[in-house]
Amino acid sequence: MVDLYGIGNAVVDADVEVSMAFLSDEDLAVGHMTLIDSPRMADLVAKLEHLPMRRASGGSAANTIFAAQALGLSTTYTCKLADDVNGKYFLADMQAAGVDNSEISEAATDQRRSGQCLVMITPDGQRTMCTDLGVSNEMTPSLVNTSALASAQCLYIEGYLSSSEHNSQTAIYCHELARASNTQIALTLSDVSMVTFCRETLETMMGEGVDTLFCNAEEALAWASTDSLGVAIKELQDITKELYITLGANGAQVVNAEGSWQVGTEKVRPIDTNGAGDIFAGACLAARLRGASAAEAAKFANNAAAKVITQFGARLPSIADYQKLQSGS
Repeated sequence: MVDLYGIGNAVVDADVEVSMAFLSDEDLAVGHMTLIDSPRMADLVAKLEHLPMRRASGGSAANTIFAAQALGLSTTYTCKLADDVNGKYFLADMQAAGVDNSEISEAATDQRRSGQCLVMITPDGQRTMCTDLGVSNEMTPSLVNTSALASAQCLYIEGYLSSSEHNSQTAIYCHELARASNTQIALTLSDVSMVTFCRETLETMMGEGVDTLFCNAEEALAWASTDSLGVAIKELQDITKELYITLGANGAQVVNAEGSWQVGTEKVRPIDTNGAGDIFAGACLAARLRGASAAEAAKFANNAAAKVITQFGARLPSIADYQKLQSGS
């Protein structure tokens, strides 16, 4: 039996230090993220291959599933990987953590590669990113481990899947299978751009609603087209039984049939907020599926998010660091 079954993009972050001249020569806007295709990514990587490159597997839902696994849940993750250096790295990284991850399913070419985010760091500390979703943008239902999903306590869906026809259809397939198997369904809105530009597909992915919904305040307000969080909460309650809205330094708002609570968080000095929402969802689900109340789960999730933003990167340095969260250290 699986505790948590996730579906999302598989993206390997590759950090490399570059000069300002390189960004200028490649016509890349400093400090911005640009979506590119696999041939363009291959060209950039070839020009930088003589430099040290640090890799870390990622993707929003992958980070959440990784955290849940490290915090003691049994997990399965569905994604699409190509047979290249990033696909092999991602698979090995997830399997080393204990995640039952999708195997490599696609031959790699310059036109079709595993998802990658090239993070180019200039001497001034700015991070300029180019992202190629590659084959991760082409998931099909055949990749779904139906027996694992049917036995899972909870399905976790990444809202970013709404930007792809293939991925959104596979997410809908998983949602329908989960409902038929009495598996709980959790979903994250992922990003305000998904709410703004992929609203119709997100709604289709949600079907008649989900059991748990994660979002931040900006996403909640955008969903309801309002500047009132109270109004947004009322509208979001129509599509979920339990709602977690992250509020940055103010913690999180938790709403379910039993009530509504604002759960505070430890005050820390943030260094990199990347991944805060991902680890929040993973820690929250880990606690909730083990019997914690919604407010208790949010408190634990806040502590996890506070920890990850005091370092660079979307994940804690080791499995042991996740486990320390449970002891409060």
